[in-house]
Amino acid sequence: MNSLARLPSPLVSCVSRNRVRAALGALVLGAVVLLGTSGCVAVVAAGAAGAGVAWVRGALETNLEAGLDEAYAAAQEAVAQLELAKISEKKSALDAALLARTALDKRIEIVLKRVGPKTTHVSIRVGVFGDEAFSLTVLERMRAAL
Repeated sequence: MNSLARLPSPLVSCVSRNRVRAALGALVLGAVVLLGTSGCVAVVAAGAAGAGVAWVRGALETNLEAGLDEAYAAAQEAVAQLELAKISEKKSALDAALLARTALDKRIEIVLKRVGPKTTHVSIRVGVFGDEAFSLTVLERMRAAL
């Protein structure tokens, strides 16, 4: 006979509720772990798709063999070719940022950081969670403009 069957009914429901809470807690913890590691899987998949290109937490990351000024001009050209609405552009001797929007108001952020005289780190994020295909399109347009 089940040991719970011998307990008074209020105690049985209390034990059952605790088990349900424990199961829900384990389910939530499992979901958090899966969501937290999904970015790592995406990095590996994107890294295999293109040499030196990584997908990190919703942003495409890579280095371009171009100085900051050249990469900035290429980013401006990519935004113009894709007919995106420029919201803001900022540039210093060490870094630059361009913010644009699509016709459907999707946010595109291109961040450039000088790594060396002929190397620039590029980060492209499309939307809140990232859009890998669109980010790759922007990167391809930038490379073509170099």
